[in-house]
Amino acid sequence: MQYQETLDYLYNRLPLFSRIGDAAIKKDLSNTLKICEALGNPQKNFRSIHIAGTNGKGSVSNMLAAVLQQAGYKTGIYTSPHLLDFRERIRIDGEMISQQEVVDFVEKQQDFIETLQPSFFEVTVAMAFHHFSEHNVDIAIIETGLGGRLDSTNVIHPTLSVITNISLDHTHMLGNTLPLIAREKAGIIKPGTPVIIGEKHQDTTSIFLDTAANTGSEVIFAQDEWTVTVENKNDEYLSLQAENLKHKTAEAASTSLPTTFNIKLDLPGSYQEKNILSVLSAVNELNHQGYQISKTNIVDALAHVKDLTGLMGRWQTLRKEPRVICDTGHNEAGWKAVISNLHDAKYQHLHMVIGIMKDKDITALLSLLPTNATYYFCNAAFDRALPACELARLSQASELQGQAYASVTDAVQSALQNAGKKDLIFIGGSTFIVAEALTLFV
Repeated sequence: MQYQETLDYLYNRLPLFSRIGDAAIKKDLSNTLKICEALGNPQKNFRSIHIAGTNGKGSVSNMLAAVLQQAGYKTGIYTSPHLLDFRERIRIDGEMISQQEVVDFVEKQQDFIETLQPSFFEVTVAMAFHHFSEHNVDIAIIETGLGGRLDSTNVIHPTLSVITNISLDHTHMLGNTLPLIAREKAGIIKPGTPVIIGEKHQDTTSIFLDTAANTGSEVIFAQDEWTVTVENKNDEYLSLQAENLKHKTAEAASTSLPTTFNIKLDLPGSYQEKNILSVLSAVNELNHQGYQISKTNIVDALAHVKDLTGLMGRWQTLRKEPRVICDTGHNEAGWKAVISNLHDAKYQHLHMVIGIMKDKDITALLSLLPTNATYYFCNAAFDRALPACELARLSQASELQGQAYASVTDAVQSALQNAGKKDLIFIGGSTFIVAEALTLFV
């Protein structure tokens, strides 16, 4: 097969969550374990960090990967979904897996795939593990896809687990309360493996403590270790001051990190103020385990996360006149973070290019959006997306003014035609809306 034929096979032959939703999710780890066993269990050949959470896990994964790269470690990273290129999911030191390696993997495993009938995600997880093993990475950052306990990535035994936060999303699969969702995310906690909890919440803290007690794992609440203050913010950078709250202890001193230091982060979304806590606590813990990561490594890496890892879609400026910004926030907590950023932005008029998936709490999401904007409703090009005309109809109840468009491209181009030089165009509501829009700008 050629590369495009291989992608067509993966997308069309295997169940894909982004296209068909719940039907693509396998409710156990058996397929992943079988594929890994057939490959010689490559996930056992490298150290890993496992990252789960409702929001922020992609940002935290990429920031940690950048820091480890900058410290001299050969670092793999597996994330999902991708935006422009399937190969974004599997990278080593920022370099995507080659097209030929994707083709070779699928060709060699095709008979087994046909027999086992795994999901798209199960195959890509196994492909990532195989790639990291073949290239002898020092460590790999593995981001969960959905949940944690039954996520295909949960066959690894990491050196560190990270759970960024818990909020309501995919409630029909993970549970409709924060404690139920926390139990699913807590499923990545492994025996004797420390776990970083990014955000402390009264409804979920006991879940993590109880799970960790049963597995003999240390729980580290990032909010108890670090405080971060925003010093300045613009379209390109978020300037922060980080302070180690445990700097007086001998344990904290052993990490070789200073009491306070300044960070210039090239991911300017204000929500990164929370995500950075998980990163700093993870670095602390890695240094306790014998890694050598300095303040200089952290500062240099966080100023160049996008260059080092290729991360896109996090409050990303795509154009300056008119100003165009995209963000992949796609659930209630993510949209609240986007709205907070919009409130801080300066513009004459706001244009919102928006699309939503059918399985989201659409009424709750629409109620969050500003009414003093012009809306361009659209949908991604697959069945799981809510049709633009239906989204426009539902938006009337929230007094949102706009019209539906046949495609993301049409919506973006209309917004560009209508916007003045000092206006702001925001593109988001779904990772897949951002993915289609990015093709117009990069």
